[in-house]
Amino acid sequence: MTRKTDDVVSRRKFLIATGAAGVAGLAGCTEGNSEADSEATDAENAESNTDTLSGAIDIAGSSTVFPLATAMAERFQKEHSEVNINIQSTGSGGGFANYFCTGQTDFNNASRPIKSEEEDHCSSEDVEPVELKVATDALTVIVNNDNDFIGEGLTVEQLETIFSADSKPATWADVDSEWPDEEIEIFGPTDASGTYDYFIEAIIGEDGPGHRQDYSATEQDRTIIQGVEGSEFAIGYMGYAYYSENTDAVQAVAIDDGDGYVEPSLDTALSGEYTPLSRPLFTYPAKGALADDHVAAFARYWMESSTNKEIVADEVGYVPLAEDEQSEMLDKLDSAIEAAN
Repeated sequence: MTRKTDDVVSRRKFLIATGAAGVAGLAGCTEGNSEADSEATDAENAESNTDTLSGAIDIAGSSTVFPLATAMAERFQKEHSEVNINIQSTGSGGGFANYFCTGQTDFNNASRPIKSEEEDHCSSEDVEPVELKVATDALTVIVNNDNDFIGEGLTVEQLETIFSADSKPATWADVDSEWPDEEIEIFGPTDASGTYDYFIEAIIGEDGPGHRQDYSATEQDRTIIQGVEGSEFAIGYMGYAYYSENTDAVQAVAIDDGDGYVEPSLDTALSGEYTPLSRPLFTYPAKGALADDHVAAFARYWMESSTNKEIVADEVGYVPLAEDEQSEMLDKLDSAIEAAN
C-alpha cells in the first residue's frame, strides 16, 4: 500500500528514536569517519536495533476503535515481523472490566473516556491506564434506504423519544403522527460499548431515564448494518467508519441540534458542526506494559501516525489528530514510558 511522505518521515523518526541505545554505542568509533559516514552508520545501527523488537501485544476494547487499531497494527508488524499484535473487539466497558483492568491486555481501546469506577478497578489491580486520544468520530444514526418519511433528518428531541427508556414509542407514528403506523425496529450496540454510553450521554442525558432495552443489541457493527438494511422501518447507530464502508446498504440521518440538520461526515465532525454526536476516540496503554520496548514502540508509532490522513481518514474513516493534539499525546506517552522504566 502506498504511504504518504509524512508517514515515511514518522517511521524514520521512530527508527532513530528507538535506536538511541545503538547510536550511543558509536562513541568508540574512530574520529576519522566523515560526518556523512557517521550519520549513515547511526541510521543503519538504529534500524538494526529496531529489528530486534519481539513479543506479543494484547489489545481489547471498543469496536469503534478496532479498525483504526488494526490498521496501525498491520503497518507496525510489516516493519517489525517478530511482534505479534492481538486485537479483540469487546466493547469499551467490556474491555476495561474483563481484560485490561485485570492485567490480561496491554491496551484498551475506548470510544469514550474511562469511567471513575473503571479507574478504581484498574487501581485495585495495580494497572495504571494512560489516556491517549487517537482520532475523532462522527457517531452515525442510520435508517433503511427505503425510508423516505423522516425527510431532512431527525432532531435530538426525536432521537431521545425513540431511544429513551421512558417514552419507548412502539411505532413511528408515536414519534410523529404524520409518520407510518409501523413498528420501530431498533438495532444498536450493547451496554458494554462506549458507543452506547456516549449515545446516552449525548442524546438521553446521564441523569435521564436511560436507554430502552427492548432492542436488538450486538457488539458486531455489521449485524447493525444488516438489521437496518433488512427492514424498511428500522433504525440504528454506530461509529462513522462502519457506515462509510456501507453507504450503499443504508443511509445516514442528518441530525438537528437546534441549528439545522447536519449530515455526519469527517468535515462536519472536524468543524464542530455535527453536534452532539461527534466524539473523541481513545486508546489506553497500561503504564507498566510500556516498560517493554515493543509495547512502547507500538504506542509511539500509533501516536506518530495519528495525524496521517491516508490511514486515519481515507482508509479507516475518522478525523486525524491536529498536530498540537499529537504533540500533547506524544509528550504524555513519553513521560509514561520514562516513568515505567
